[in-house]
Amino acid sequence: MRCIQLAKNGLGTTYPNPMVGCVIVHSGRIIGEGWHMKAGTAHAEVIAIESVADTSLLQAATLYVSLEPCSHFGKTPPCANLIVSSGIKKVVIGGIDPNPKVAGRGIQKLMEAGCDVTVGVLNDACEALNKRFFTFHQKIRPFIVLKWAQTQDGFMAPKNELRSAEKKPFWITNAYSRQFTHKMRSEEQALLVGTHTVLADNPNLTTRDWQGNSPVRVVLDRNLKIPKGASVFDGTVKTIVITEVETNSTEMLHYETATFSEDLPKQLCAILYQHNLQSVIIEGGARTLQSFIDAQLWDEAVVFTGAVIFQNGLKAPTFSGKLISEITLKEDIMHRYKNLAD
Repeated sequence: MRCIQLAKNGLGTTYPNPMVGCVIVHSGRIIGEGWHMKAGTAHAEVIAIESVADTSLLQAATLYVSLEPCSHFGKTPPCANLIVSSGIKKVVIGGIDPNPKVAGRGIQKLMEAGCDVTVGVLNDACEALNKRFFTFHQKIRPFIVLKWAQTQDGFMAPKNELRSAEKKPFWITNAYSRQFTHKMRSEEQALLVGTHTVLADNPNLTTRDWQGNSPVRVVLDRNLKIPKGASVFDGTVKTIVITEVETNSTEMLHYETATFSEDLPKQLCAILYQHNLQSVIIEGGARTLQSFIDAQLWDEAVVFTGAVIFQNGLKAPTFSGKLISEITLKEDIMHRYKNLAD
């Protein structure tokens, strides 16, 4: 549990690597611990081993780690090799790494070196910790989070004539809910919206109200209707435009073609996977959200319900899922659901 707790510190910063926590115990006392902070930097096992003040204790210590130690050379050397060379003889692992580059090889390397290895402790909790990483490698698509705000009577937007003449969002929820949305954005790799959302609201789609990385912006624009001066094209964040029009890409603006009339959600998943994006928030609009629901291509749904009532307007998506959490943000309520059909 301490490994999982430590690993969560890396949420939003370790992509494309998983979140991993490591604890080293000697005679019932923690003598070292660490977590993976950022891709390209030291892994959790390295940090934990290097944090041990008296290395002579390692031969009689137990190393706990939430995910199988890597066995291949990437940006850093294999952690399995370091564990063996450190003299640690007992290793307790939460779950097996689904990445084909590892997938049991780290465990095999430890056992061949004479380590006593236990695998599968709190396995479900360790997989839940890295639900994005596991979905990406096992289902060959990103982890998909649907997100929208709705009124108490189930509308996402008022009638068009009630919208401001300026292209700004019509807020249903309060500032705390909006800040929580930016927190969510900082935790996922990509954020996807439809053409109408950009044309109507001219959103930035960044984490300006929360510290953290802004996700890759993914914009649906079948016929390239969105003006070049739109905020999503400001060049501050990598942006992927999904279109049917062949267009040259630049460093920060990528164009990908898709056939909008043929199972678009599935094509979008393939495109995001090719861009090595492990997770995506679908923020709208209603038609885009409903298309992912109807295709059963979603893992969680986060629904903010504000205190306002519209009586008519644009209806929120319809779906079925298991309620897994509820948070009150002053007068707003946030519900998170899990897709049980997935």
